[in-house]
Amino acid sequence: MAKEKIPRQPMPEQAPEDRARNFEEVPYGYSEQTAMLEASRCLRCKKPRCVQGCPVNINIPDFISLVQEGKFIEAAWKIKEQNALPAVCGRVCPQEEQCEKLCVLGVKGEPVAIGRLERFVADFEHNSGKIKVPQIPPKTGKRVAVVGAGPAGLTVAGDLIKRGHQVTVFEALQEAGGVLTYGIPEFRLPKVIVQAEVNYLKQLGVEFVMDYVVGRNSTIRELLNGEGYDAVFVGSGAGLPSFMKIPGENLVGVYSANEYLTRSNLMKAYLFPKYDTPPIKRQRVAVVGGGNVAMDSARTALRLGGDVTIVYRRAREQMPARAEEIHHAEQEGVKFKLLNNPIRIIGDDRHRVVAMECIRMELGEPDDSGRRRPVPVKGSEFIMELDTVIVAIGNQPNPLIPQTMPELETTKWGTIVVDENTMQTSVPGVFAGGDIVSGAATVILAMGQGRIAASSIDKYLTASQAK
Repeated sequence: MAKEKIPRQPMPEQAPEDRARNFEEVPYGYSEQTAMLEASRCLRCKKPRCVQGCPVNINIPDFISLVQEGKFIEAAWKIKEQNALPAVCGRVCPQEEQCEKLCVLGVKGEPVAIGRLERFVADFEHNSGKIKVPQIPPKTGKRVAVVGAGPAGLTVAGDLIKRGHQVTVFEALQEAGGVLTYGIPEFRLPKVIVQAEVNYLKQLGVEFVMDYVVGRNSTIRELLNGEGYDAVFVGSGAGLPSFMKIPGENLVGVYSANEYLTRSNLMKAYLFPKYDTPPIKRQRVAVVGGGNVAMDSARTALRLGGDVTIVYRRAREQMPARAEEIHHAEQEGVKFKLLNNPIRIIGDDRHRVVAMECIRMELGEPDDSGRRRPVPVKGSEFIMELDTVIVAIGNQPNPLIPQTMPELETTKWGTIVVDENTMQTSVPGVFAGGDIVSGAATVILAMGQGRIAASSIDKYLTASQAK
């Protein structure tokens, strides 16, 4: 059969009626035979555009060739030359907007399922136990502090430890992974997958210091001058939730998506009563927002027994969430109230949420984002009876680090200003990347910035050593 005639291989997954009642991973993953068949669709382009679409420049044609030959372990090793977190990226990266979007097969049909193949080989390596630990070069004597154990920080740590530098990762929470651990639900990214990636970095020699808040326990300046670190990478993310600034947001039963997902993920509230965290199981839940975090929150609330509705002020085609996530949410029973916007949250005499007032919207002229601006329809207000509201409309950088280092240049949005070619900040020896620089974005974009930063830090340390 000609390659262009082989259809894109579907990913087997749990039935919606089953998965809506559990927190197990939704897709099962490819079998060996299916992975080899999907890999055979690749055209082996002389100038592979898919690589251009990958923020960390994985050699996609080479790893796919190895899959087609049945060399699954070697395929995983090939990916790890550029990407330290393949099992994560294979699950949560928006491949449809990156590598797969540029696949030549996608011009007239469906692109090669690059993300599914990446997930397959990463899982195959993990399950085989044949984790290849590269030989670490002799120690340079240089020490690097990484602030934040999220995707950007983990990437920097992995790249720099392989260049012979000593790396310590400082994380404010009790588990490493950042958004991978506390922001993405178990059914989309199992915690054992994240932990396996972190353990790999530990095997390489990366040191992790948990429950350590840089800006409180010590400042960046103290890390550089007092603790003896030669460079610092700031990857503290965008963990400060945004709210709607409407009446009633301080009522009991209103959560930021950050808090809601953290209670479910990090505190294991989804295993209540085995884990005695403050219960987040509610009956009538509204999730405000249309991005991936809104989908994650809604699908989590559904699994905790809620009747869940997503309230979004624009139309479906304008939702920033991945099409797959929207589709899964709909399949599982999440309801959608599109072109509607909350205007106040209503409480009872005990200050508990009982309802939310919304107004219907219509689409007007395009705004700065290029999407048609939602405009309120006068006199269209209505009431939704609820006991929980989850606000998932975005996040901002935590201001703690810039506040404790005034010489660190920031934007009016609170993000750290960097040279995009090097990820160097306004302070010599201090680099930054991920959501603290770009605002809330994707895992793979944070990793791409981490790779640039790691290369720049290595050059900075090498230059200082030569002096």
